[in-house]
Amino acid sequence: MQGAVAHIARAGRRIAGDMLNLVLPATCPVCERPVSGAGGLCEGCWAGLDVISEPVCDAYGTPFVFDEGKGAVSARAISSPPVWDRARGAVMFNDCSQHLVHALKYRDRHEVLDAMAGMMAHAGRDILPRAQVIAPVPLHRRRLWSRRYNQAALLAGGVGAATGVTVQTDLVSRVRNTRSQVGLGEGQRSRNVKGAFSVPDARVRDIMGRNILLVDDVLTSGATANECARMLKQAGAVHVDVLVFALVNHSG
Repeated sequence: MQGAVAHIARAGRRIAGDMLNLVLPATCPVCERPVSGAGGLCEGCWAGLDVISEPVCDAYGTPFVFDEGKGAVSARAISSPPVWDRARGAVMFNDCSQHLVHALKYRDRHEVLDAMAGMMAHAGRDILPRAQVIAPVPLHRRRLWSRRYNQAALLAGGVGAATGVTVQTDLVSRVRNTRSQVGLGEGQRSRNVKGAFSVPDARVRDIMGRNILLVDDVLTSGATANECARMLKQAGAVHVDVLVFALVNHSG
């Protein structure tokens, strides 16, 4: 049923895009230059995306310069191991990927969803096989009301549609409306989201003994994903992996 709904939603976006193209020319969501179809990036912006390829740190998903061997982790993962098990991202966070994320997050450019979700599904090809449920990082109800949608939930739905993995948007709740993480240091980010998430009692049975894939748009310090993963593991999740569109670079 969920797969059929996702298929209808994708078809609806394509039809809406085709109809809009009859009236207004499609533009690149990053630079606004004309492109051939809705949701497409111009050649320059495609080239501007820093696509992540193996080898990568098994914990954080950040790329290695040299192949360190299967399961190798970075110095950062050794000194600051995450609560989650493995993370993967489609691209590194740079000016181009930031504009693309913001196009979805703040400018209602939902036509980029299929491309972003497809890239995420490809990036997560080694962690998706064990995923039993996909859960997006939630927004607080006040922020959801003002923004009207949760971009992480939209991306989770796209990844679920591309892979056939079930998506549940209510496994984790945001119970405290935290200040924006922008401009905060790593320690400040962790303190800002501490206690901000919980697992509803009614959802524990959907988590217990299962492997959860947590989805978000960007992984910066990892504070938000850590707190969500902590709640999921406390509720009985066996593994919690993380899949995002963009990873912020950290040395080590």
